[in-house]
Amino acid sequence: MAGKKILMITGDYTEDYETMVPFQALLMVGHTVHAVCPGKKAGESVRTAIHDFEGDQTYSEKPGHNFTLNADFASIEVGGYDALVIPGGRAPEYLRLNPEVLVMVQHFARAGKPIAAICHGAQLLSAAGVLAGRSCSAYPACAPEVRAAGGEYAEIPVDQAHVDGNLVTAPAWPAHPDWLAKFLQVLGTRIEP
Repeated sequence: MAGKKILMITGDYTEDYETMVPFQALLMVGHTVHAVCPGKKAGESVRTAIHDFEGDQTYSEKPGHNFTLNADFASIEVGGYDALVIPGGRAPEYLRLNPEVLVMVQHFARAGKPIAAICHGAQLLSAAGVLAGRSCSAYPACAPEVRAAGGEYAEIPVDQAHVDGNLVTAPAWPAHPDWLAKFLQVLGTRIEP
């Protein structure tokens, strides 16, 4: 299997697990993953947050790890990437305000390249205008944004993932096993014992 080149767009207060786990898992199976953040260079880091479900009306937030970026945002040529990963957390809330990020997301959608988004990553998909006529899962609080962008919100269990063509989405980090497995299938990644 020849590894794919995958772009991960992240930022401060990205969800710790939704950034670290896919980054490491995709590297583990032989893909190249470039993690970038607007305004930051390789070697710099973003702060992460750990979101947990503890019986409150919404998730709780605790400090996570610092996540070191391994590529420069300013030098990204999206045409050279095979797929896109969008972690959740609070980062998509402000990443969606960056026109360069929106153009990047639109490139992957127009080209039909695999896109994996989890949790609040749907905010970035909505802002980029790539959900019209598509179905998408996300953290339930993002359902109105998915619908407002012309998408159909896929209400699924928190530990499941949803696939609509090249788009693989999930509600939150408990879905990692299913989300990553489905993303690897869309990528055409074969793991043999």
